[in-house]
Amino acid sequence: MAPMGLGLSNVKGEVNRRITKHYMDRCQDVGLLMVEATGISLGSRVSKRQLSITRDNIPGFKELVKDLHVCGSVVALQLFHAGGAAPVEPDCQPLAPSSVLVPEPYTVVPREMDRDDINEVVEAFIQAAGRAQEAEFDAVELHGAHGYLLNQFLSPLTNRRLDEYGGSLENRVRISSRIVEGIKQDLGSDYPVLYRLGAEDILPGGLSLSEGMEAARLLVSYGVDIIDVSIGVGSSLNWLDQKSSPGFLVPLAAAVKKAVDVPVVGVGGIKTPEVAESFIRSGSVDLIAVGRAILKDPQWVTKTINSFRCKSE
Repeated sequence: MAPMGLGLSNVKGEVNRRITKHYMDRCQDVGLLMVEATGISLGSRVSKRQLSITRDNIPGFKELVKDLHVCGSVVALQLFHAGGAAPVEPDCQPLAPSSVLVPEPYTVVPREMDRDDINEVVEAFIQAAGRAQEAEFDAVELHGAHGYLLNQFLSPLTNRRLDEYGGSLENRVRISSRIVEGIKQDLGSDYPVLYRLGAEDILPGGLSLSEGMEAARLLVSYGVDIIDVSIGVGSSLNWLDQKSSPGFLVPLAAAVKKAVDVPVVGVGGIKTPEVAESFIRSGSVDLIAVGRAILKDPQWVTKTINSFRCKSE
């Protein structure tokens, strides 16, 4: 089950009954359930009703994971920082790799992060992963797509830095590599870290797919266990809403799969079990993430399993 933002939390970013019900309604028979983009701090969120894995919120997350484990699901938490896409707060300008506007649909120029800012964010991601582990999540996923902070560092459209975090692809991946290595060091090398990679930007001058494939190779070399392939800067919700062809992002995932030796997730408009199965059988991807179909029908996975069972009989 793909991570899908609900916007059902409160200003404290807490898990509540509506959020728990949403996941419990959909967890049956799901192999890997991805809990939605969750702020590594209250200030990292893109909205005030987004979840946040603060220390005070650990008990609520732990109870949610406990319930989901009863369903038999493996549960991962997607860790998130909005960067230059964050809302403007009084006396607080959004932080980003460079003081350039994040394309579509943002209108506020962020403040360029200095090295202290970067160090603080790296540590905040690592500490948030530790809190996720404490809440008994089986894995974490770093959100590096859709024009948010880690994606902003990767994209040449939003990263104009001239230091060790800008310029070459290896430099633009550096903040993510530090986070991955820090998580592995603190939580153990066997604690799974997924990475949602914006493998290509959709705007001129942005990240190319060949660069995205190389970024995937670098991330795996730093310790990423699974690459979850999506799109990068410019992929606003409006753009995603216009895409309806089944598996429209799978070709990107198939390209990335050729570049790495870890499992690769394909996603994007997959609504039927036959389409999902075809991508697996063709070898395009190793795992399929289904979002809106499960959002619409909480029993989608169970019905899928039953339909294939009937066909085999």
